[in-house]
Amino acid sequence: MRLILACLIFCNFIMCITAQDFYPHNEAIDIKQYVFQLDLNDSTDVIYGNAAIEVLFKKSITSFALDLVQKDAEKGMTVHQLLENGEAVSFQQKNDRVEIQCSSPSKSNEKRTYQIKYSGIPKDGLVISANKHGRRTFFGDNWPNRAHNWLPCIDHPSDKAKVDFIITAPDHYQVVANGFQMEETNLLDGTKRTHWRETIPLPMKVVVIGVAEFAVQYVGKVNEVPVYSWIFTDDREAGFYDYRIATKVLDFFQSHVAPYPYKKLANVQSKTRFGGMENASTIFYFENSVTGKREHEPLIAHEIAHQWFGNSASERYWHHLWLSEGFATYFTNLYLEHAYGKDKLKARMQEERDKVVKFTARSLRPVVDTSVKDYMKLLNPNSYQKGGWVLHMLRNKIGDDYFWEGIRSYYQRYQVGNAVTEDFQRVMEEVSGTNLAPFFKQWIYTAGHPQLNYSYNFDEKKNELVVSIKQIQGQLFEFPLEIGIYQEGQVLPQIETIQINQKKQEFRFPIQQAPSSVKIDPNVVQLFEIVED
Repeated sequence: MRLILACLIFCNFIMCITAQDFYPHNEAIDIKQYVFQLDLNDSTDVIYGNAAIEVLFKKSITSFALDLVQKDAEKGMTVHQLLENGEAVSFQQKNDRVEIQCSSPSKSNEKRTYQIKYSGIPKDGLVISANKHGRRTFFGDNWPNRAHNWLPCIDHPSDKAKVDFIITAPDHYQVVANGFQMEETNLLDGTKRTHWRETIPLPMKVVVIGVAEFAVQYVGKVNEVPVYSWIFTDDREAGFYDYRIATKVLDFFQSHVAPYPYKKLANVQSKTRFGGMENASTIFYFENSVTGKREHEPLIAHEIAHQWFGNSASERYWHHLWLSEGFATYFTNLYLEHAYGKDKLKARMQEERDKVVKFTARSLRPVVDTSVKDYMKLLNPNSYQKGGWVLHMLRNKIGDDYFWEGIRSYYQRYQVGNAVTEDFQRVMEEVSGTNLAPFFKQWIYTAGHPQLNYSYNFDEKKNELVVSIKQIQGQLFEFPLEIGIYQEGQVLPQIETIQINQKKQEFRFPIQQAPSSVKIDPNVVQLFEIVED
């Protein structure tokens, strides 16, 4: 019976590692390029779209589907025409997808271009509203899979493609989008045509446009990457000041990780529903991020970190979101450590540990949680703060040199591509020469964290400090733990490192006199919580 139970547990663990998400993947096709032409107006929220989509067929098939939310009573998209290489083909809108019949069976490695003419009012994904100053704006807000509310696409991070946006809108607007600007032309009918092109393949979650009345500032170049601030005209002065700090952040990540993956960095005041949205090369921040006081430097660092982790090296499946959000969370802390010192890092890690503890008390789930179907629910402290803590503990386990070498190797291997946790683990093992399977199983695939009860006393007869530690939670965790022994009049403690590998352990340390205090984890390098017995 024990053997059967052990096999079931092992099989469940393997399924957690390899499981895909719930998206209906079609391995027979790969989108190579999107060209989205969109007409926007001020009289209605209806958008008029014409999408040219280049599809690479990996094998012979007779039909395939793209994601596009169909029209209901008021909102959604209606497809009016669908062409394959310029010729009409049969299609059907069903279950928020466009099912397309190929004119003939495809061949392996064949490319065909599909042109889709459509219109409608977006249910979501493209936020059409007034900003805080009462001015009309249009902002893409695609994460996680909301792009298909306004763009026909494969709305999943595993499929990346080049993208062009050609926007025609009233000429009082300015348009920003992924990539670099190809054209801006005032037309005779009072509209403006703006063309942006991104030549680096992107997942749809970070494909975006922003249309508003902007003040635009060229901030400067960081290692030949031009940096811009796009601010609502009413907030020009404060926004230019707040967002200028992005150059400092960009320099840190370029020097510590790898060259910046895109051809520009635009920091944009926007109407995103999130605090920030890491759209590739065109980051959107919530509109009240502009205060004139530079209050959101960590947010700016978080979104810039995503340009490497999440945008370029992306999670293959949603349940491995920590490879995006955990990385951005911890790399924000690494930037702040670099800029303001180790005490800043310690304070941040303590705050984030508290968030993990509070979340776990409400929801005992692993970081890679394949049961989640509503991907918005993955935006939780497991993906962010616990993911960051995993990297922090990994850094302390293998050392700074191997950690940074592993991070750079991981990014180099998976840039402009996709990875799952197992891929990251493999790279870190190769670099460090360490078997990290127990580490990842314990911290990524196992729910919870150590809950510790500890006590200490001074044995006067033996001149020894006696520390007793018990793990209260059900699952046994194994990890190193630092003990800080403080003496009266001494600024720095005596640090002893112990190995926790049992539910209840006692440790003895020779000291000359009773300590003034004893603290667990004084350097804040281990994830746990203190509980009463």
